[in-house]
Amino acid sequence: MGTINIVLFEPEIPQNTGNIMRTCVATNTILHLIRPFGFRLDNPHMKRSGVNYLPFLKYYDYDDWNDFLEKRINNNLNCEMYFLTRYGKYHIFDVHTKDVSKDYYLVLGKESTGIPKSILSNHLDHCIRLPMTDKVRALNVSNVAAIIIYEAWRQQGFPNMEEFEPDNTIPGFKGKDFLEE
Repeated sequence: MGTINIVLFEPEIPQNTGNIMRTCVATNTILHLIRPFGFRLDNPHMKRSGVNYLPFLKYYDYDDWNDFLEKRINNNLNCEMYFLTRYGKYHIFDVHTKDVSKDYYLVLGKESTGIPKSILSNHLDHCIRLPMTDKVRALNVSNVAAIIIYEAWRQQGFPNMEEFEPDNTIPGFKGKDFLEE
């Protein structure tokens, strides 16, 4: 069975990475972190953003882009990569993740400069963007991650995800009928 993966190319802001970590746990998405980072993985701001969900996170980190390609992409004939960039000529809804046998890698760039042109130019047909007004250059990377992750999972029907709030016998949850009680 295929996977949905989010790839952060050289993330700089720990709070953004922490928020993305929480989204990955909430959606069974695998996180890939490509060095160098603008923080240490044990940074308190990142941990605060990820709260107490980090033990449930499935993630990998890599020395650089080539290390990531070597370990995840080069020998994987059943995968597709999409690159989120403001320069993309395709719409986010041109991404097709319905084939549950494939591994999908959704790549986001660092907060200050995005994904390098040297990487993007090799994948022009898979460079996508979110539509937005001409008043904003880009959205926050953790918002973009959430949007693309949920769109990918929506196309697959949200497998293995809870449709309702879990039962109130589980600590921290109130159950799907909470508002009616």
